[in-house]
Amino acid sequence: MELDDTVISKSIIEAYEEKLLNHLKLDVALVGAGPANMVAGYYLGKAGWHAALFEAKLAPGGGMWGGGMMFNEIALQDDAVPIAEELGIDCQPGREGYHVMDSVGATANIISKCVGSGTVIFNLIKVVDVLFREEGSQPRVSGLVVNWSPVEKLELHVDPLGIEAKFVVDGTGHPADICRIVTRKMGVRLNTKTGDVMGEMPLWAEKGEQFTVANTGEVYPGLYVSGMAANNAFGGPRMGPIFGGMLQSGKRVAEIIIEKLKGETS
Repeated sequence: MELDDTVISKSIIEAYEEKLLNHLKLDVALVGAGPANMVAGYYLGKAGWHAALFEAKLAPGGGMWGGGMMFNEIALQDDAVPIAEELGIDCQPGREGYHVMDSVGATANIISKCVGSGTVIFNLIKVVDVLFREEGSQPRVSGLVVNWSPVEKLELHVDPLGIEAKFVVDGTGHPADICRIVTRKMGVRLNTKTGDVMGEMPLWAEKGEQFTVANTGEVYPGLYVSGMAANNAFGGPRMGPIFGGMLQSGKRVAEIIIEKLKGETS
Protein backbone atom coordinates (compact mmCIF):
# COMPACT_ATOMS: atom_id res chain seq x y z
CA MET A 1 0.00 0.00 0.00
CA GLU A 2 1.35 3.40 -1.01
CA LEU A 3 1.06 5.93 1.79
CA ASP A 4 -0.31 9.39 1.02
CA ASP A 5 0.61 12.08 3.54
CA THR A 6 -2.37 14.30 2.74
CA VAL A 7 -4.82 11.41 3.09
CA ILE A 8 -3.31 10.61 6.49
CA SER A 9 -3.74 14.25 7.52
CA LYS A 10 -7.30 14.45 6.22
CA SER A 11 -8.25 11.27 8.08
CA ILE A 12 -6.94 12.65 11.36
CA ILE A 13 -8.56 16.06 10.90
CA GLU A 14 -11.94 14.63 9.91
CA ALA A 15 -12.00 12.12 12.77
CA TYR A 16 -11.06 14.74 15.36
CA GLU A 17 -13.54 17.27 13.96
CA GLU A 18 -16.36 14.73 14.26
CA LYS A 19 -15.30 13.82 17.80
CA LEU A 20 -15.14 17.44 18.94
CA LEU A 21 -18.44 18.42 17.32
CA ASN A 22 -20.13 15.48 19.03
CA HIS A 23 -18.94 16.69 22.44
CA LEU A 24 -19.82 20.38 22.42
CA LYS A 25 -22.98 19.61 24.43
CA LEU A 26 -22.54 17.15 27.27
CA ASP A 27 -24.34 15.66 30.19
CA VAL A 28 -21.10 15.82 32.19
CA ALA A 29 -17.80 17.61 31.56
CA LEU A 30 -14.96 16.31 33.71
CA VAL A 31 -11.92 18.55 34.10
CA GLY A 32 -8.66 16.74 34.74
CA ALA A 33 -8.02 13.14 33.70
CA GLY A 34 -6.68 11.88 37.00
CA PRO A 35 -7.79 8.53 38.44
CA ALA A 36 -10.92 9.86 40.18
CA ASN A 37 -12.33 11.56 37.09
CA MET A 38 -11.43 8.68 34.79
CA VAL A 39 -13.23 6.26 37.11
CA ALA A 40 -16.19 8.67 37.07
CA GLY A 41 -15.99 8.76 33.28
CA TYR A 42 -16.09 4.97 33.19
CA TYR A 43 -19.22 4.74 35.33
CA LEU A 44 -20.96 7.60 33.49
CA GLY A 45 -20.22 6.04 30.12
CA LYS A 46 -21.24 2.59 31.33
CA ALA A 47 -24.59 4.06 32.43
CA GLY A 48 -25.13 5.58 28.98
CA TRP A 49 -24.53 9.26 29.74
CA HIS A 50 -22.74 11.63 27.40
CA ALA A 51 -19.51 12.64 29.15
CA ALA A 52 -16.01 13.78 28.24
CA LEU A 53 -12.78 14.52 30.08
CA PHE A 54 -10.55 17.51 29.37
CA GLU A 55 -6.89 17.09 30.32
CA ALA A 56 -4.32 19.88 30.02
CA LYS A 57 -1.31 17.56 29.80
CA LEU A 58 -0.26 15.11 27.10
CA ALA A 59 -0.89 11.96 29.14
CA PRO A 60 -4.01 11.22 31.21
CA GLY A 61 -3.47 9.67 34.63
CA GLY A 62 -2.44 12.53 36.87
CA GLY A 63 0.05 11.57 39.57
CA MET A 64 -0.81 7.89 39.46
CA TRP A 65 1.91 6.94 36.94
CA GLY A 66 4.81 7.68 39.27
CA GLY A 67 3.72 5.60 42.27
CA GLY A 68 5.35 6.61 45.54
CA MET A 69 8.45 8.75 44.94
CA MET A 70 8.92 7.15 41.48
CA PHE A 71 8.69 3.58 42.85
CA ASN A 72 6.00 2.59 40.38
CA GLU A 73 3.86 0.65 42.83
CA ILE A 74 0.86 2.11 44.66
CA ALA A 75 -1.17 0.94 47.64
CA LEU A 76 -4.86 0.17 47.89
CA GLN A 77 -7.01 -0.62 50.91
CA ASP A 78 -9.38 -3.59 51.06
CA ASP A 79 -12.65 -1.71 50.52
CA ALA A 80 -11.49 -0.29 47.18
CA VAL A 81 -10.40 -3.64 45.72
CA PRO A 82 -13.82 -4.42 44.11
CA ILE A 83 -13.59 -1.22 42.04
CA ALA A 84 -10.02 -2.04 41.00
CA GLU A 85 -11.08 -5.54 39.99
CA GLU A 86 -13.98 -4.18 37.93
CA LEU A 87 -11.46 -1.98 36.13
CA GLY A 88 -9.31 -5.02 35.36
CA ILE A 89 -6.46 -4.00 37.67
CA ASP A 90 -4.25 -6.74 39.07
CA CYS A 91 -4.05 -6.20 42.85
CA GLN A 92 -1.53 -8.18 44.87
CA PRO A 93 -1.75 -8.69 48.65
CA GLY A 94 0.59 -6.40 50.56
CA ARG A 95 1.22 -5.89 54.25
CA GLU A 96 -1.46 -5.86 56.96
CA GLY A 97 -4.58 -5.80 54.82
CA TYR A 98 -3.28 -3.50 52.10
CA HIS A 99 -2.90 -4.37 48.46
CA VAL A 100 -0.35 -3.13 45.93
CA MET A 101 -0.67 -2.60 42.21
CA ASP A 102 1.71 -1.63 39.45
CA SER A 103 1.08 2.08 38.91
CA VAL A 104 1.69 2.00 35.15
CA GLY A 105 -0.53 -1.02 34.56
CA ALA A 106 -3.26 0.33 36.85
CA THR A 107 -3.30 3.72 35.15
CA ALA A 108 -3.35 2.15 31.70
CA ASN A 109 -6.30 -0.05 32.70
CA ILE A 110 -8.31 2.91 34.02
CA ILE A 111 -7.68 4.89 30.84
CA SER A 112 -8.72 1.93 28.70
CA LYS A 113 -11.90 1.29 30.72
CA CYS A 114 -12.87 4.97 30.65
CA VAL A 115 -12.46 5.34 26.89
CA GLY A 116 -13.96 1.90 26.28
CA SER A 117 -17.13 2.94 28.12
CA GLY A 118 -17.71 5.67 25.53
CA THR A 119 -16.35 8.60 27.54
CA VAL A 120 -13.87 10.50 25.39
CA ILE A 121 -10.65 11.97 26.81
CA PHE A 122 -9.49 15.19 25.13
CA ASN A 123 -5.86 15.76 26.07
CA LEU A 124 -3.78 18.93 25.61
CA ILE A 125 -6.87 21.05 26.26
CA LYS A 126 -6.79 23.61 29.06
CA VAL A 127 -9.99 24.75 30.77
CA VAL A 128 -9.56 28.50 31.17
CA ASP A 129 -13.03 29.55 32.33
CA VAL A 130 -16.58 28.31 32.90
CA LEU A 131 -19.91 29.06 31.28
CA PHE A 132 -22.63 30.17 33.67
CA ARG A 133 -26.33 30.87 33.38
CA GLU A 134 -28.88 32.42 35.70
CA GLU A 135 -31.06 29.87 37.50
CA GLY A 136 -33.53 31.75 39.64
CA SER A 137 -31.62 34.23 41.77
CA GLN A 138 -28.33 32.30 41.62
CA PRO A 139 -25.94 31.73 38.70
CA ARG A 140 -25.15 28.12 37.85
CA VAL A 141 -22.07 26.57 36.25
CA SER A 142 -23.26 25.31 32.87
CA GLY A 143 -20.15 24.42 30.92
CA LEU A 144 -16.50 25.05 30.16
CA VAL A 145 -14.36 27.47 28.20
CA VAL A 146 -11.39 25.71 26.63
CA ASN A 147 -8.23 26.41 24.68
CA TRP A 148 -5.19 24.44 23.56
CA SER A 149 -2.71 23.99 26.40
CA PRO A 150 0.22 25.36 24.31
CA VAL A 151 -1.80 28.53 23.61
CA GLU A 152 -2.14 29.14 27.34
CA LYS A 153 1.45 28.13 28.06
CA LEU A 154 2.82 30.57 25.47
CA GLU A 155 0.35 33.30 26.54
CA LEU A 156 -0.88 33.76 23.00
CA HIS A 157 -3.90 36.00 22.49
CA VAL A 158 -6.17 33.37 20.94
CA ASP A 159 -9.83 33.25 21.90
CA PRO A 160 -11.16 30.02 23.44
CA LEU A 161 -14.29 27.99 22.67
CA GLY A 162 -17.30 27.11 24.83
CA ILE A 163 -18.68 23.68 25.70
CA GLU A 164 -22.08 23.24 27.35
CA ALA A 165 -22.59 20.71 30.13
CA LYS A 166 -25.38 19.96 32.57
CA PHE A 167 -22.77 19.20 35.23
CA VAL A 168 -19.06 19.96 35.59
CA VAL A 169 -16.64 17.97 37.77
CA ASP A 170 -13.45 19.59 39.04
CA GLY A 171 -10.92 16.78 39.20
CA THR A 172 -7.87 18.99 38.74
CA GLY A 173 -6.19 17.60 41.85
CA HIS A 174 -4.24 19.74 44.28
CA PRO A 175 -4.96 23.12 42.60
CA ALA A 176 -8.79 22.72 42.40
CA ASP A 177 -8.55 25.05 39.40
CA ILE A 178 -12.22 25.16 38.47
CA CYS A 179 -13.34 25.97 42.01
CA ARG A 180 -10.85 28.83 42.09
CA ILE A 181 -12.07 30.15 38.73
CA VAL A 182 -15.66 30.13 39.97
CA THR A 183 -14.94 32.00 43.20
CA ARG A 184 -12.62 34.50 41.51
CA LYS A 185 -14.61 35.29 38.39
CA MET A 186 -18.20 34.81 39.58
CA GLY A 187 -17.72 36.28 43.06
CA VAL A 188 -19.76 33.52 44.70
CA ARG A 189 -19.41 31.32 47.77
CA LEU A 190 -18.73 27.60 47.57
CA ASN A 191 -20.39 25.06 49.87
CA THR A 192 -17.33 25.10 52.15
CA LYS A 193 -16.84 26.51 55.66
CA THR A 194 -15.15 29.64 54.33
CA GLY A 195 -17.04 29.89 51.04
CA ASP A 196 -13.71 29.63 49.24
CA VAL A 197 -11.18 26.93 48.40
CA MET A 198 -9.84 26.09 51.86
CA GLY A 199 -6.58 24.43 50.79
CA GLU A 200 -5.28 20.99 51.65
CA MET A 201 -3.65 20.01 54.95
CA PRO A 202 -0.43 17.99 55.40
CA LEU A 203 -0.34 14.27 54.76
CA TRP A 204 -2.45 11.97 56.95
CA ALA A 205 -3.37 8.92 54.88
CA GLU A 206 -6.18 7.54 57.03
CA LYS A 207 -8.03 10.85 57.42
CA GLY A 208 -7.22 11.95 53.87
CA GLU A 209 -8.74 8.83 52.32
CA GLN A 210 -11.92 9.17 54.35
CA PHE A 211 -12.15 12.91 53.68
CA THR A 212 -11.76 12.47 49.92
CA VAL A 213 -14.79 10.23 49.64
CA ALA A 214 -16.92 12.06 52.21
CA ASN A 215 -16.43 15.44 50.51
CA THR A 216 -16.93 14.25 46.96
CA GLY A 217 -20.02 16.02 45.68
CA GLU A 218 -21.56 19.36 44.79
CA VAL A 219 -19.53 22.39 45.80
CA TYR A 220 -21.63 24.95 43.89
CA PRO A 221 -24.73 24.63 41.67
CA GLY A 222 -23.65 22.67 38.61
CA LEU A 223 -20.10 22.13 39.92
CA TYR A 224 -18.85 18.99 41.67
CA VAL A 225 -15.47 18.01 43.09
CA SER A 226 -13.69 14.65 43.05
CA GLY A 227 -10.36 13.27 44.21
CA MET A 228 -7.77 15.68 45.56
CA ALA A 229 -9.84 18.64 44.35
CA ALA A 230 -12.38 17.65 47.03
CA ASN A 231 -9.64 17.68 49.68
CA ASN A 232 -8.35 21.05 48.53
CA ALA A 233 -11.79 22.65 48.28
CA PHE A 234 -12.96 21.47 51.70
CA GLY A 235 -9.64 21.60 53.55
CA GLY A 236 -8.74 17.95 54.08
CA PRO A 237 -5.37 16.18 54.46
CA ARG A 238 -3.51 14.73 51.50
CA MET A 239 -2.94 11.00 51.55
CA GLY A 240 0.16 10.13 49.53
CA PRO A 241 0.57 7.04 47.29
CA ILE A 242 -2.60 5.18 48.32
CA PHE A 243 -5.34 5.38 45.73
CA GLY A 244 -8.42 3.66 47.11
CA GLY A 245 -10.00 7.01 47.93
CA MET A 246 -9.44 8.19 44.37
CA LEU A 247 -11.26 5.19 42.92
CA GLN A 248 -14.09 5.46 45.44
CA SER A 249 -14.40 9.22 44.88
CA GLY A 250 -14.73 8.71 41.13
CA LYS A 251 -17.45 6.12 41.56
CA ARG A 252 -19.26 8.27 44.14
CA VAL A 253 -19.35 11.44 42.04
CA ALA A 254 -20.62 9.44 39.07
CA GLU A 255 -23.39 7.89 41.18
CA ILE A 256 -24.45 11.28 42.57
CA ILE A 257 -24.60 12.90 39.14
CA ILE A 258 -26.36 9.92 37.55
CA GLU A 259 -29.15 10.26 40.12
CA LYS A 260 -29.41 13.99 39.26
CA LEU A 261 -29.53 13.25 35.55
CA LYS A 262 -32.21 10.60 36.06
CA GLY A 263 -34.24 13.13 38.03
CA GLU A 264 -34.02 15.65 35.20
CA THR A 265 -35.23 13.15 32.60
CA SER A 266 -38.00 11.52 34.66
